[in-house]
Amino acid sequence: MFDFLNLFTIVHVAISLLGIGSGGVVVCGFLNSQRLDRWTLFFLTTTVLTSVTGFGFPAERITPAHVVGVVSLLALGLAVYARYARRLQGKWLGLFVMSSIIAFYLNSFVLVVQLFQKIPALKAIAPTQTEPEFAITQSVLLIGFVVVAVLALRRFHPSASPVRVVV
Repeated sequence: MFDFLNLFTIVHVAISLLGIGSGGVVVCGFLNSQRLDRWTLFFLTTTVLTSVTGFGFPAERITPAHVVGVVSLLALGLAVYARYARRLQGKWLGLFVMSSIIAFYLNSFVLVVQLFQKIPALKAIAPTQTEPEFAITQSVLLIGFVVVAVLALRRFHPSASPVRVVV
């Protein structure tokens, strides 16, 4: 028997993982002052698709996942506008970096939530996700992203370096 929800979940998770992986590549590009245009397009596309498909799951009320999805889409909208409409000129460069990293962080935050829900060893450590272990894990993730964001804002100056497209 065909289970659409199962297939939808698999596709959503695959897109999410592609978004997270490509987000890592894009952020490495920021840290090395490389634009990585194709990777950026792939990251933005898969991350938008991750948020959009997240709204396709059955729900009787607005959940924290919906809120994260809306915030992510707002950040992604800003990143797309800064990158493609404003071409990273002036303040748009910093806004692009920050909004991209925020979207990448939100995807990573959800990954950690899902890992604690789905992996038995993690679920045993933090079954309700209110335990200190879960909070510490999410705090370390957030601090890591803040450090990366500060470094990326300082280092990403693509106009000062030759444009290299890496695929």
